[in-house]
Amino acid sequence: MVAARRIEDLVSMAKGNWPAKIEKSDRVSSNHRELRTVGCFSWNTCRPSDGCLYDGKSETPPSLSATDAAKRGNPDAEESEADGGAAAMDYHNKLVLAPMVRVGTLPFRLLAAGYGADITYGEEIIDHKMIKCERRLNEFLGTTDFVEKGTSNVVFRTCHEERNRVVFQMGTSDAMRALTAAQIVCKDVAAIDINMGCPKSFSISGGMGAALLSKPELIHDILTTLRRNLDTTVTCKIRLLTSSQATVELARRIEKTGVSAVAVHGRRVKDRPRDPAKWNEIADVVASLSIPVIANGDVFEYKDFGRMKNATRASSIMVARGALWNASIFSAKGKLPWDDIKREYVRKSILWDNDIKSTKQTLKEMIIHHSCLEFAEGKAVIKSETNEDLA
Repeated sequence: MVAARRIEDLVSMAKGNWPAKIEKSDRVSSNHRELRTVGCFSWNTCRPSDGCLYDGKSETPPSLSATDAAKRGNPDAEESEADGGAAAMDYHNKLVLAPMVRVGTLPFRLLAAGYGADITYGEEIIDHKMIKCERRLNEFLGTTDFVEKGTSNVVFRTCHEERNRVVFQMGTSDAMRALTAAQIVCKDVAAIDINMGCPKSFSISGGMGAALLSKPELIHDILTTLRRNLDTTVTCKIRLLTSSQATVELARRIEKTGVSAVAVHGRRVKDRPRDPAKWNEIADVVASLSIPVIANGDVFEYKDFGRMKNATRASSIMVARGALWNASIFSAKGKLPWDDIKREYVRKSILWDNDIKSTKQTLKEMIIHHSCLEFAEGKAVIKSETNEDLA
């Protein structure tokens, strides 16, 4: 086995000593620089690929329109399209990054999008937590942060580049509370999604996630309340019920609420990840609905996107673990070496000041799949206290 490499040269990369294998387009541009201090060192950097940082002095970056550039000079300007929020989401023929707890933060979403993900879900945020947040513009990072009031705890962070593809997934068990939470964030995301499939005890005990699957009236109340009061696209994500017929009946009730799409995880609540996803039962849902269905389950290679689409006839395909293990799964050119993906993820985590618990959790999941936490690299991740420790 080839010894797993640590990412020790990342600090050198941050100082401008980029390895030859890093693409030129991702190197520091002399036209777009800012001076940042991380830990005990300062470094010049830009984000031509991440696209959310503009120093206001050089020419307008190609990714920003004149209107966007004007807003960059006025942080208080509302970020919307014709004052009406984001355009309606298109859920046809899309490659979708699934919501994953502690994984789906801004760095990982941008990582996946860079390799071809068309729609990127954030990690599930509980409505109770979101209603305690206030919206803050982070001029240093060029982000919009939703911060728990009275603290520095960032609950959700996003940026301009992902405005039309990021989905805010919410855990909720109450329609009005869900609406209150959604109204805080809806103008900064492309869609609001309600989690109706999480089987974890925390969600179920709180009446959220998969607990909603047995409460169709509550599902109807939550989704119709959001649809009637928001201009933003509204969707939900469910799991299979005890029978294909039961799943189809629930999906039809969901369709009547006016949601734009429904994602279906091809496993039941009691199924384990090792149990095969039931693509045939997702196909039954697809055949019964007129709205787009996003199929989820057992996509581990790029070719699996096509296989699942042919088998289910779903409008779009969603991937979770396959993307966690190697985010370049979205690339038609084939996967890049895992170590390169890991390095790029850590780089983005530093650039976007990601929560260290999120970074560590994501790296640990990567390492467990490809290597072992007992090796030196795994132990280094466990001991790390900051993102810079991982570099």
